[in-house]
Amino acid sequence: MVMEIVVSVMLLLVGIAVLVFIHVCIVGRAFTSRNGINGTIFNQTNVKRHTSMSQEDIKKLPCFDYKMESTSPVDCAVCLENFKVGEKCRLLPKCNHRFHVQCIDYWLQKTAVCPICRASAKSILETEEQSNDVALEMT
Repeated sequence: MVMEIVVSVMLLLVGIAVLVFIHVCIVGRAFTSRNGINGTIFNQTNVKRHTSMSQEDIKKLPCFDYKMESTSPVDCAVCLENFKVGEKCRLLPKCNHRFHVQCIDYWLQKTAVCPICRASAKSILETEEQSNDVALEMT
């Protein structure tokens, strides 16, 4: 009888420890995603680079009309609605994630990272601008 109680208490403590561990992992993940990509804290230059995008920069991102590619429905990660054939979609070139134009445009005005993988949506544009600057300096 006493042994059963001891085993039950031990199992209860192990269960509580597992739940606390899971909670700490989830809360820790939430904090690292707020502080930066892959848990790195944004420094001042990163804050400027990732905070938002201008309408002009957003319009430079590729846009296309959605075509049914498979039998399983594909969802926009921002609004969680299925894409419909013919809808305007935008592609983030670095990660190739697709979204409804109005959804991702609104998102990028707030934060310039992919809502799925947190890749910078500006990095492609910055690379193009740096290439243009180098070309101008050479002339």
